Amino acid sequence: MSSSDNGATESTPIRLGHSPDSDDAFMFYGLAEGHVDTEGLRFEHILRDIETLNQWALEGRLEITAISVHAYAYVADKYAILTHGASMGDNYGPMVVTRDAVGPEWLAGRRIAIPGTMTSAYLALRLYLGDFEYDIMPFDEIMEAVSSGKAEAGLLIHEGQLTHSALGLHAAVDLGKWWHERTGGLPLPLGVNAVRRDLGPERMAQLSRILKASIVYGLEHRAEGLNYAMRFARGLPTDTADQFVGMYVNDWTVDMGDRGRQSIRLFLTEAIERGIITDDVPVDFVQ
Repeated sequence: MSSSDNGATESTPIRLGHSPDSDDAFMFYGLAEGHVDTEGLRFEHILRDIETLNQWALEGRLEITAISVHAYAYVADKYAILTHGASMGDNYGPMVVTRDAVGPEWLAGRRIAIPGTMTSAYLALRLYLGDFEYDIMPFDEIMEAVSSGKAEAGLLIHEGQLTHSALGLHAAVDLGKWWHERTGGLPLPLGVNAVRRDLGPERMAQLSRILKASIVYGLEHRAEGLNYAMRFARGLPTDTADQFVGMYVNDWTVDMGDRGRQSIRLFLTEAIERGIITDDVPVDFVQ
């Protein structure tokens, strides 16, 4: 391709946005460390928290970006979803935690700390609870806010799903389990990789191919990939980081398949039917 084509050449990199988390790092290990064929393209890895990436996607700032499935509803005119790279909660997922052991009915009328209104965790909780009052705070401050009594309850994403009990916190509801039960076994769609539509079908398919190769490489070289991912594990013990990576980089990530696509469409359709998302969403997948 010439430099006048859409996208990048070796001199103008493809900007790839993802979270500074062990699972995303594992996913892009092969690409970041030069283990996969980039077909002449150069990639610039841009690490930001997921809510920042969601906001940037509204502007179409990056060529490829990790975003929340919820956020896709607001950027579908600019991005299409890659069928690989998804984070799916397969009978587990974001959870609401409290200081005392309570049932889910206790959450009604409570003010809940959340990591952002464009996250899929927030949308799932809206589908579960309906309207509720909330405070937005960085995802990595929520557990401490609940533990200290600053927040009545907190919506946890990322590794907090595994580590909350160390602070004496209790899960009132696991939204991944709830979604699995009510949908007949579908995974809760949380995050996806999305590619900008203006790159054109040929470039989009090329980028899909390269990124999928990185995911497959990591899974085929798990020990090396995990060692790299530990740089982004925020102090997690290796066995916990390994468990977390296994939760969100797996067969669903290599290819979400028909059931993954079905779950994304159902998740967004229910949000539209409930009036949480106000416009229809064209859900397009790059093959």
